Order: sequence, then structure tokens, then C-alpha cells
Amino acid sequence: MEKGLDGFSDVEVLELLLTFGTPRSDCKEPARQLLSTFGTLAAVLEAPIKSLQEVQGVGPKNSFALHFVQSVARRYLRQRLHGKRYLHSSQEVTDYLQHAMRGLKKEVFTAIFLDSSHAIIDSEIIAEGTLNVNTVYPRELIAKAMGHHAAALIVAHNHPSGSLQPSPQDLHLTRTLYMICSWMQIQLLDHLIIGEGFFSFADHGILAQIKQDCSSVLDSLR
Repeated sequence: MEKGLDGFSDVEVLELLLTFGTPRSDCKEPARQLLSTFGTLAAVLEAPIKSLQEVQGVGPKNSFALHFVQSVARRYLRQRLHGKRYLHSSQEVTDYLQHAMRGLKKEVFTAIFLDSSHAIIDSEIIAEGTLNVNTVYPRELIAKAMGHHAAALIVAHNHPSGSLQPSPQDLHLTRTLYMICSWMQIQLLDHLIIGEGFFSFADHGILAQIKQDCSSVLDSLR
């Protein structure tokens, strides 16, 4: 009670969470086995329920308790963003995206919608699976942006491998989204890759280069 979470080892944290799901059971050994199997507390919390239940002593109820805590944290981080200016809370955006997307076994494409003053309106998963310009339908992204009355966007996707290197498909997708957003007068502020850390297309000058490359094409279309 005095020290809070700092008073618990990782094994004890897992033991307590498992106890929430099965309060009448001794959860010491399943907690040790979970940490031994997955290596870290974070890896346990990010593991699929099916994998958790392969550990002896972990069943539907206490594996749900582990996932419930992870889901609460994700909802908290997401709701904490609403109404905040992106330029003053970019670290909180990154914290949320890393928590929500790191460790996933499949690629997920997420959009964060912002108003004209770059205050955050909402975030939403747009596509799941292998991502390219054919699976992330730009018209669906634009339709959702229009539905939120968004003036700007931040998009992000994860690399399950943990790599932060943009692929040719990532670059092509970013270029396509930039062109379409510009034509619709929606500003694409950044594209983030979440893996072992994060990679920002804006911070690395890639969006600026795309803007320069596309400026003449966009001028001719207008």
C-alpha cells in the first residue's frame, strides 16, 4: 500500500493479476512459469490468450485478467490524447501507439485524426494484415477523415519483426496517401513505423522530400 507497484517484482505483479481472475487459487507457480516462458512482464502482457493458456495453471479466467489490464492501459492512453494539441503531445501519441501496436503478430494500420489547430479528435484502426496501397484503401481513410471533420492526419503501422526500416511498399503507400490527402486539403503530418522503438517519416525528412517531389504534380492537377 505504501510503495505501490514499486513494491512488487515482475513475478509478484503477474501473481496478483492472475489472482484477480482466480481468487481462490495459488498463482505463484503459474506466474513464475509465465515469466520463464515469455521472458519479460511486457512479453507476457502482450502474448495472445491462446499462448498464455499453454502455461500450466493459466486458464480462460486468469488469462482474461492479464489481457484486461493491457486493454485498460491502451484505453487510458488513447483517451488521454483527445483534445490535446499534437505539437505539444507528440510523445504521448508515440506512447499510445507503441503500447497499442508493439508486439502484435500482424501488421495494423492506424490513423489519428486532428482538427485545424492540430488538436486530436480520435484514433481508429483502418486496416489489418499485410499492408500496401492495395489493402490500405485511401478512399476509406479519407472517408473516415471526412467523417471526423479532420483537417490533418497522423498514420502509423507496426512491423511485427521489430524492424524500423521503411520498406519500398511503406514509401509508396506514404507517397500515395500524401498525394490524395493534399488533393483533399487534408494535411498528412507524419507516418510512424512502430517496432523496436519507432521511426518517423517527418523527423527523417521523408515527408518533406515527398512534398517536394509531388508539388509540381499537385499544382498541375489543381
